Amino acid sequence: MRTQIVAGNWKMNMLFEEADDLINNIVEFVKTNELDNTAVIVCPPSLYLELATDQAFETALNVGAQNISNFESGAYTGEISAAMLASMGVEYVIVGHSERRKYFNESFEVLAEKVNVALKHNVVPIFCCGEVLPEREAGKHFEVIEKQLEESLFHLKKGDFANVVIAYEPVWAIGTGVTASPEQAQEMHHFIRGLVAQKYDIETAENTTILYGGSCNSKNAKELFANVDVDGGLIGGAALKPHEFIKIIQSF
Repeated sequence: MRTQIVAGNWKMNMLFEEADDLINNIVEFVKTNELDNTAVIVCPPSLYLELATDQAFETALNVGAQNISNFESGAYTGEISAAMLASMGVEYVIVGHSERRKYFNESFEVLAEKVNVALKHNVVPIFCCGEVLPEREAGKHFEVIEKQLEESLFHLKKGDFANVVIAYEPVWAIGTGVTASPEQAQEMHHFIRGLVAQKYDIETAENTTILYGGSCNSKNAKELFANVDVDGGLIGGAALKPHEFIKIIQSF
């Protein structure tokens, strides 16, 4: 049975005291509730990663970073290495988010390097893929997703790929309040799982966790997560509100 995941991507939000309160609320929830086959991840700004790992210590809460350098170490001012994340107990990292692709010009090659370096240090990449609205409207969404996976993920050997989480995030639904319909989400998730089966094998595909992201909230999470190929969500704005985030966790 593949792991269900609810991961909160805080993006560039929260002052220190706000972050402390939010993490504390989520920690209290995971301490007092049976999560069964669901992993809960918080991905705060890098400044707050130690705060998060300290509070999450010896609880079921997992911590992820929002970004990682494609370099191992050295004279790269402002960058954070995979080894640094691993040394702090950070278990996951978001790679390939559309905002990183758009605003920081992250190429397929750079993203592949980030995936490689994360896996080398036992940090699980949450690899994001998704199409923009014109690509969806032109009927090119399957082609776009296939290329993103081929160029930055499918170079991995099967054993390494088994340690990757995929997040489908239609760019037209991120932060817009527009959500892919459950049918659209299932269609794409099924397509992605099929690509994994073609590249590796059916067993690998069935064991790959594929998350949905894009204006997922407590009102639509249950319907989205009910799809057979949707294994949870990479949550944006709703992850900044503890009660909302907890409701999403409870949507399975």
